[in-house]
Amino acid sequence: MKSSTTIAENLGHVRYFEMLKEYFFDLSVAVIDYAGTIYQYAGDEMIVSWKRKDGLKNNNCIECFFAMKSALEQQAEKYNRKFGILPAFKAGLHFGMVTAGEIGSLKKEIIFTGDVLNTSARIQGLCNHFDADLLVSEDLAKILHLPAIYEMRSVGENLLKGRSKPMEIFSISASQI
Repeated sequence: MKSSTTIAENLGHVRYFEMLKEYFFDLSVAVIDYAGTIYQYAGDEMIVSWKRKDGLKNNNCIECFFAMKSALEQQAEKYNRKFGILPAFKAGLHFGMVTAGEIGSLKKEIIFTGDVLNTSARIQGLCNHFDADLLVSEDLAKILHLPAIYEMRSVGENLLKGRSKPMEIFSISASQI
């Protein structure tokens, strides 16, 4: 979520939590519609994953992002009335292998580990710098087959924290029709 700290300060922790519940609920429909899985909620973030074939099929990973944006826009009146703000969000997408397994002894949890999670988070962290809502890795950009409604534009090579080589990053935006 964009500006979540400011939003939380303005709403107070109880109303902010109420807004988060509605926000995640409203975004979840798109995840279902585009064959995603919610891996985890981390504060104000919803971490969504796909099996590679499911995420690429019909550009589900990209379509899901824009369906989420549309879902919030359709609920603008509700959010403005109840909370005085329409939340917005940004995303970073990458693909690769993850290892999933159970961890912990006092509190067991299924977790995903792998470079793809860190890389996705680092890419998402560049959204504000590039004034972009959606950034994707070069690896993902190379295998997407986007229709003309989307514009993919390179924002350049970036050395992401924890990586030894720069990675080209692309923004994706939807044409206003």
